[in-house]
Order: sequence, then structure tokens, then C-alpha cells
Amino acid sequence: MPSLLDFKDIQEKLCTQFRPWQRSFQFWVRAADIYTGYKVFQLRVSLVKDVEKREALWEGQHELAAEKIYAMCSDLGGFFLKVAQIIGKPDLAPAAWVRRLVTLYDRAPATPFDAVKLVLEKELGRSMEDIFERFDVQPLGSASIAQVHRARLKGDKSDVVVKVQHPGVQALMMTDIHNLQAFALYMQKTDIKFDLFSVTKEMEKQIGYEFDFTREANAMERIRQFLYENNKTSPVLVPRVLKDMVSRRAFVMEYMEGIPILNLGDEIAKRGINPGGKIAAAAKRNILKSLTLAYGQMILKSGFFHADPHPGNILICKGSKVALLDYGQVKDLPDKLRLGYANLVLAIADGNPIRAAESYRELGIGTLSKCENELQELFTLAQTMFDTKLPPGVAMLQPFSEDSSIKKISVETFPEELYSVLRTVHLLRGLSVGLGINYSCAEQWRPIAEEALHLAGRLKDTDLKTKHGRQSFFRRLL
Repeated sequence: MPSLLDFKDIQEKLCTQFRPWQRSFQFWVRAADIYTGYKVFQLRVSLVKDVEKREALWEGQHELAAEKIYAMCSDLGGFFLKVAQIIGKPDLAPAAWVRRLVTLYDRAPATPFDAVKLVLEKELGRSMEDIFERFDVQPLGSASIAQVHRARLKGDKSDVVVKVQHPGVQALMMTDIHNLQAFALYMQKTDIKFDLFSVTKEMEKQIGYEFDFTREANAMERIRQFLYENNKTSPVLVPRVLKDMVSRRAFVMEYMEGIPILNLGDEIAKRGINPGGKIAAAAKRNILKSLTLAYGQMILKSGFFHADPHPGNILICKGSKVALLDYGQVKDLPDKLRLGYANLVLAIADGNPIRAAESYRELGIGTLSKCENELQELFTLAQTMFDTKLPPGVAMLQPFSEDSSIKKISVETFPEELYSVLRTVHLLRGLSVGLGINYSCAEQWRPIAEEALHLAGRLKDTDLKTKHGRQSFFRRLL
């Protein structure tokens, strides 16, 4: 006679076998509707000569598309919540999209407690009553792959966080990614001259890693140790993992008290602090300083970094300390790409188009020019892609605009492994926009990039422009 656990496993496998077909159909119907809507509109608006009227018509089209994209991401959930996080940024998408998609962060439906209990007991090998003194049935939050619960272990005085994977989620998300890959391949051959397929292949690889929580726990400990060893005080807080309570689909970590960065404005107002005053501005600068220093060290010194700094993964703790959560998406850059990116950082910080072009070649980014001023347009593209401060005159990426650098300089090949760097920089840019601080991460990372290249023998002492290392860090931000 099969047990309840066996029955649940069979039910889970049956669900994941049939639901992908339904999801694929829903995706393609909705994606085709959004895409054809824009193509038909492009033809119609091209007949309008008045600039102001044309801009108003575009805004209306973006509003219409935003509702459709929101409905698709909300209804399908899972991987499409991550898509909303990526494209719902002020510099990357029309304002109408951003306003609608920003509300989708961490809106994944929670798995019922009975199913959570089954997963936990199967993964940890004991009954919950034997492990926990208290376990909050209501989750702290639910994301696309897992949800987290606050609990307390038996015989302990401190709370912990228990991360549990949603049953059956892996097959569904892989279906979503494969559909998006096919759509990306079509888009790069028709409208967007960028190697989108390689980007989606890297997304597939990274998302695949997220289903193994033992990998995530090891990554968390590795980054925690690196940041604590390389600083007198770690720039960000990293939760400690309980090593004897880690499995592939569940693990337990230290609980950190704080407020989500998205709620920072409300918290400032609740405390009676002037949101436009010096105290609030100083707190925001310190938050951005902590995150930027941590990411500069991780990417350029170690090459192993947390690759998902969206607002849902950032907590503001006591004393404006920053906690960085969720290490499902991490990247280990090969030294060649790490040092190539360090060289690009220096090129952007120095405003050196020739060095930027050399760095693109070193990184394996293949471009094809469609303009006379190729070198300057490529430099503008490098700034737009790999710096938090947009070039003068660029408010956001406009892949459909003929004046966009990405139209003038086609990116024909883009190394999959660089996608995580690209995404991280764009998420940091989104945070800086949200905090109201316009700054260049390339300028702030210059001393770290120089140190990395110097240690690799690629910069001599006489070539170093940063004389005081960390002392000069954030000289322009503070």
C-alpha cells in the first residue's frame, strides 16, 4: 500500500508532465499578441508627423502592452516573475511597464503548509516536531522557486529561516525558459540586434543551479568568508548557514532582522525623518556604498559573486547595515573574463573608447558597426551595458529606436558567462535610480580593478592611477 508521501510524489510528477503544454500555449498566444501589437502600431505611428502626438501615441501603446505583460507574468508566475524583475527597471523599459511590473516582485503563490511539511520531513529526514520548537505556518515570503519560513530550533534561543522549494517547480520553469529562448532567437533575427539567445542560455544554466540548495548553501558560506576575510568589517551581512541542516530542496540559515529596501521610504517617513534631508541622503549613500563595494570585490577580486541583487534580496538592518539574501544565483567568472572586465571598468572610468574596444574584443563580445563614428558609439554602448551611470542623453535602453547605440552597433556574439555581470550592473543601476543617486560604478570600482590587474601582472606600479586604494573609494559618491 503506497504511503501518503509516495502518493504526493506521483501526483507531483503527473502535474509537471501535463502542465508545461498548457503553459507553452498560454505563453505563445500572449507573447504573439504583445509583439504583433507593437509591430502594427509601429506602422501606424510612422504616418504621424507631429512629434508630440507621436510620443503621446507611444505612451498609450506602452500602457496597453504593460497591462498585457503584467497579466502574462502574474498568471503564469514562476520564471516570469524573474522576467518582470529584469525588464521592470526605469533604464531598461518604458515608464508604463516599470510602473506596472514593479508590483510583481515576490508575488509567487505560497505552497500550502501540508506540502511544505512533507518536503521538509523528506529532505531533513526527521519529523518537524523533532526539529523545531516553533515553525510559522505563514511564510515570510514566497518567490518563484521557493518560500521562506521563520522558525526556532529545539533548544535554541535564536530564530532561523527555513527555505523550502515549491514542489514540481523545476519542470515548469525549464519549459518557460525554453519558450523564451525560442522567442529570443526570433527577436534577435528581426528587431533587436543583440545576441539574446546566448543570454537566455546563461539564464537556463543559472536557473538550473537554483534548484540545488546544497550549492546555494555552499555559495553563501564561500561569499561570507571572502567578504569577512577581505575587510575589517564586511560591507554587507551574509546569513550563516546551519551546515547540518542542508539538503537539495530545503535548508536552514540564520534569521536577520531588517526591512526590505523597497520599504525604506516608508520607514524613513514613519520615523519622522525628512526624506529629502541630509540624514536620509546619508543613509541612502551608505547603503549604495556598501552594496557597490561588496560587488566590486566579489566580481573583480574573487570572480565569484552573488548575481541577483534585486530589491527583494536586500534587507536594511540596524544602523543602515545591508544584508544580502538569496544565493541561488551566483557566478564564478574565469580569470580571463574577470580581468577582461577589470580592463573594461578602467576604460569606462577613464573615458577611453580605444581601451573599451580592446576590452570588448578581449571579452569575446563580437560587434558589427552600422555607423561612421564606430568607436564613440561602441563606447556609449559599453557605458550603457556595463556602468550604472548612463551616458549623456541616454535616459534608458531603446532597442527599437534607430538612434540607439544597440541599433548602430549590433552585438552579434555575447559570452553567456558575462550575462550575470551585465544583469548585476543593471540591477545596481535600478537601485541607484530608486535611491535617487546617480553614480558610476566603474569610477567607484577603479581601485579594485587596478588592484586585480596589478596582481595579475597586467599593470605596473607606474600605471596605477589610484594611489591610496580603498581610501579613494567612493571619492565621488560621498
